[in-house]
Amino acid sequence: MISLHCCIKFCVAATAAMFFSTYLLAQTSDLDELFETLQGDDRAAAMEAEQRIYEAWSDSGSPSMNLLLQRGRSAMQAGNFEIAIEHLSALIDHAPDFAEGWNARATAYFYMGEFMLSVSDISQTLARNPRHYGAMSGLGMILEQLGEHEQASAIFGEALELHPHSQGLQRSVERLQRKLYERTY
Repeated sequence: MISLHCCIKFCVAATAAMFFSTYLLAQTSDLDELFETLQGDDRAAAMEAEQRIYEAWSDSGSPSMNLLLQRGRSAMQAGNFEIAIEHLSALIDHAPDFAEGWNARATAYFYMGEFMLSVSDISQTLARNPRHYGAMSGLGMILEQLGEHEQASAIFGEALELHPHSQGLQRSVERLQRKLYERTY
């Protein structure tokens, strides 16, 4: 039987290869300006751009699909991860190209400790939206929990390049750099 750790490592490798080969693709060209602002020196403008990116990513273009996303997120906030997965799976069934549906379900799986399913959905998210720094962060968290500190650090670093003002990503990179340094010495 193949171990969970081996399956996750395979999914991570496939995700990384796919991510780096499609890195220059945008979800939509409309987001390019927001990403430029996100990476700029003005922190307040970057935080506003972050919110607008999140809103753009959360809009499927369909009110009924947006409702499924909202219901899934609400169920997650209430700690009802199985219900969240039901809503988000229905969303994915009806709108398989909507990256945020995959990302939200990956988050629910993560909170349930279903890392292999989470990595699979992260892979789908990044195939549809290679600039999704939130999905990259989730992948980094899984890798860190599995003790894959070098890979986690690399993924967090890529996400930080996209969103250099994210304090959470900055802390993750610093924490992993300390772990890698301590392991070396």
